[in-house]
Amino acid sequence: MIKDFNKIVNKMLKKWWNVVFKKDIFELIDPECKSEYAWVVNKTIYKLRAQGHIIPLKSWVYIVPEKEDLKLNEIDLVEKYYLKLLKKYITNLVGSHYYISWAKSLEFHLKNNSLADKIYIINKSINKKIIVWNYEIYFKTLSGKQYDKKYNLYNLFCVYSRKVNIDGIDLKISGLELSLLETALVSDSEQGIDISLLIKAIKKYWKVMDYDIFQEVGKYKYNMSFNRLKEIAKTIDRDLYDVFLDVIKKNGWCFVWEWLRWI
Repeated sequence: MIKDFNKIVNKMLKKWWNVVFKKDIFELIDPECKSEYAWVVNKTIYKLRAQGHIIPLKSWVYIVPEKEDLKLNEIDLVEKYYLKLLKKYITNLVGSHYYISWAKSLEFHLKNNSLADKIYIINKSINKKIIVWNYEIYFKTLSGKQYDKKYNLYNLFCVYSRKVNIDGIDLKISGLELSLLETALVSDSEQGIDISLLIKAIKKYWKVMDYDIFQEVGKYKYNMSFNRLKEIAKTIDRDLYDVFLDVIKKNGWCFVWEWLRWI
């Protein structure tokens, strides 16, 4: 166990990139995180806070501040380190087995890197909601069916994810085609569907979309998404419209004229 406070501070400053959890500090003091040293951890955290080495964001989550951070209020501090905090939660909870989903993923494809009030992380096994001030992070599993057989769709759809670098942070997002289908779902009853985002994405990328991905993904999920997207594609590109229509026909779904019922 490390008892010297200055050694703890020096190790903390060298090891992390501004965002730390209580567990990280515990591992610095005692790599085995033995329960008998919990009081030492709490005492050390109190001293770190008192001396300005860490700033709390929420329970057991801290920022190791740069000098200018000491002048920031809590909201500005969260916004400055949001992506690092997001990556920290992802790494701690699901490691590399994830991809960012729904509208924010499609916005990343459209080069919109603004912060999202809500962000969805598709993964193998965890359903969890995390709130940090005004921001909500959802870890979600995804399931689907084919011929009455249930599937964990992360295992099937992760091959369609891709890596992006946003402000120096490496993240995995769902691929363009999958992002489009996800965004066409009602993931939030309050916000509904961003139709303008769907139209913008189709108009920009319809020439480079991989139709085979639509055919493969359509075997398991997103029947309502295909119905919505075919109506949008009808006025933009007839070939893409025909692909969406073909997926619907192959999988035996009914037609829904979404112009009459968009949310």
